[in-house]
Amino acid sequence: MSTAPLDPATPLTTGILLFDEVEELDAVGPWEVFGAATLQFPQDRVLALAPRAGELRAAKGLRLVADLALADAPPLDVLLVPGGRGARALAGDARVLAWLRERAARARWTTSVCTGALLLQAAGLLAGRRATTHWSFCDELEARGVTVLRGERWVADGQVVTAAGVSAGIDMALWLLGQLRGEAAARATQRYLEYDPRPPFAAGA
Repeated sequence: MSTAPLDPATPLTTGILLFDEVEELDAVGPWEVFGAATLQFPQDRVLALAPRAGELRAAKGLRLVADLALADAPPLDVLLVPGGRGARALAGDARVLAWLRERAARARWTTSVCTGALLLQAAGLLAGRRATTHWSFCDELEARGVTVLRGERWVADGQVVTAAGVSAGIDMALWLLGQLRGEAAARATQRYLEYDPRPPFAAGA
């Protein structure tokens, strides 16, 4: 799907959910994309949100700091839910799931990376939608009644976008930036990041 880019003067707020044992690149990859875009659109902002504000430890040990508790978050244009072991634990937290439903209803876009899709599903946000997730959790997401498109880097269905594992969140964020700010702005951000993946080992090898 494609939408007309917003007026350049329209401010955008992106909220990225953090939690203990979040997968680092799931959150930091999209943060880098939307954060770099503020060089072109300084009125935009990217916020780190968590059930409680303050420091947390990510899956590989990196310490992150949430700007705001979920209850204190402003209205969001883009809601991004990363994955990691902590995402699977949050899938049973009724307060977090209720917050996701409430914020998704008002956001321009609701997105996930990796097993963040399991959180979206638990909140009822993938009902009747196609989606993707990390390859090792496709079966589990499918067993929960979601139509899973395997092998896709990201899947957009309506205003919900899901990305596959870890690095795919960067691809998804750049695509989404193109929807919001136009292809030229997204290309400029991609160039600034020097994002031109050439992995030393072929996929599946």
